[in-house]
Amino acid sequence: MQFLIRAARVVDPASAFNGQVVDMLIGNGLIQQIGVNLETNATVQVIEADELHVSTGWVDMRVLAQDPGYEHKEDLTSVCQAAAAGGFTDIAVLPNTQPVVDAKGTLGYVRRMAEGQVVNVHVIAAVTKKAAGEDFTEMLDLHHAGAVAFSDGTHPLQNPDLLLKTLQYLQPVNGLLMNRPEEQLLTSFGQMHEGVQSTLLGLKGMPALAEELMVERDLRLLDYVLGVEHGAWSMESEAKSNLEPLSPNPHAPSSTPPVLHFSTISTARSVELIRQAKAQGMPVSCDVAAHQLVFDDSALAGFDTNLKVNPPFRSPADVAALWAGLADGTIDAIVSDHSPQDAESKNLEFDQAEFGVIGLETVFAAVMTHNQDLPLTQVIEKLTSRPRQILRLLPVHIAEGQPANLTLFDPTATWTYEHTLSKSKNSPFLGQRLTGRVIGTVHHGHFNKSV
Repeated sequence: MQFLIRAARVVDPASAFNGQVVDMLIGNGLIQQIGVNLETNATVQVIEADELHVSTGWVDMRVLAQDPGYEHKEDLTSVCQAAAAGGFTDIAVLPNTQPVVDAKGTLGYVRRMAEGQVVNVHVIAAVTKKAAGEDFTEMLDLHHAGAVAFSDGTHPLQNPDLLLKTLQYLQPVNGLLMNRPEEQLLTSFGQMHEGVQSTLLGLKGMPALAEELMVERDLRLLDYVLGVEHGAWSMESEAKSNLEPLSPNPHAPSSTPPVLHFSTISTARSVELIRQAKAQGMPVSCDVAAHQLVFDDSALAGFDTNLKVNPPFRSPADVAALWAGLADGTIDAIVSDHSPQDAESKNLEFDQAEFGVIGLETVFAAVMTHNQDLPLTQVIEKLTSRPRQILRLLPVHIAEGQPANLTLFDPTATWTYEHTLSKSKNSPFLGQRLTGRVIGTVHHGHFNKSV
């Protein structure tokens, strides 16, 4: 099947057509021709829209698919449909299912169920059996079976020895360890960010310190591994030197692939710690959930359980620091942190409700609606090239002869988020007027129009 994308502005710094308004002829899953005013015929479907933009396909690094085990909340088909509607052509799914993705059998099930879906599904396997933080999984076997990274997903790695040995274990295969930083002994029974708002609302707080301590701990452990393995520099020796640390390049990622990735950071101090580590050349990366860029802890005044997330919404100063981290390149990627919860898990008293929101369909719109002067090219970079580099996925570019893996969008269009393709409805954006609309995706030789 052939179709023509008419008059779309290219957003792909690696493409010779970046910034240009062009037509693209797609056929047999490839970009066959790029030009201006390309001729067509009645058999070719034409895709056009006001302010149409095109980039390489978007990648979401953090999705809880809930399949197997919790299919009443979400399954692999519904999560892929929601992802495509949100502009994603690739998603990386967490291992927190039932059973946990901690063995080749479960990993194989997810990969088989992902065949033929409208998006590519990449599997993040568990570091420990049942993601319980005790015994290691067979990580090398899981790596060779197709796992793109390792993480206990929604369960932070509390044991420092486990994290250290995982970093050492994954080094020979250039593996990626992803950890959500939270010292859970400091957040037990917590419901929201610890601060003035939690005091006013009478809810137990989750201190920013719980995240920041673990970021600092993990960086020190990575520094130790690098020093032991390579006899290299250490953070301590760097700190003692009189040399000013180099500033990270906000527009060019490090040539060293990250070996440690921090998922869903949320505090100003976490941003600063990772900024310093990158300036010292450490192979680290991090992401932020789109909703963390929109809400602060004052949003919980109405006790809306659709705003109960972990990490919690922080202070306005933390939100500003997250935007600054995106702008200077400290934060590499924007994720949905899609966490479907059924009505029975959310229609409860606030302190009884489950954490999590769905977000696949609103990542781009949330960022664009509340954008704090982050250029469109950087927004797209954090949804495309950087996630691909971090996950070691093959690069894609907009050029003739390349696979047609594309996302079409209008960054200025306004629309109302009225319904979702997810099985769960726990979104804080339902019913809201948003800016930035996905038109559809081009993937596997098909145009998948967003609803």
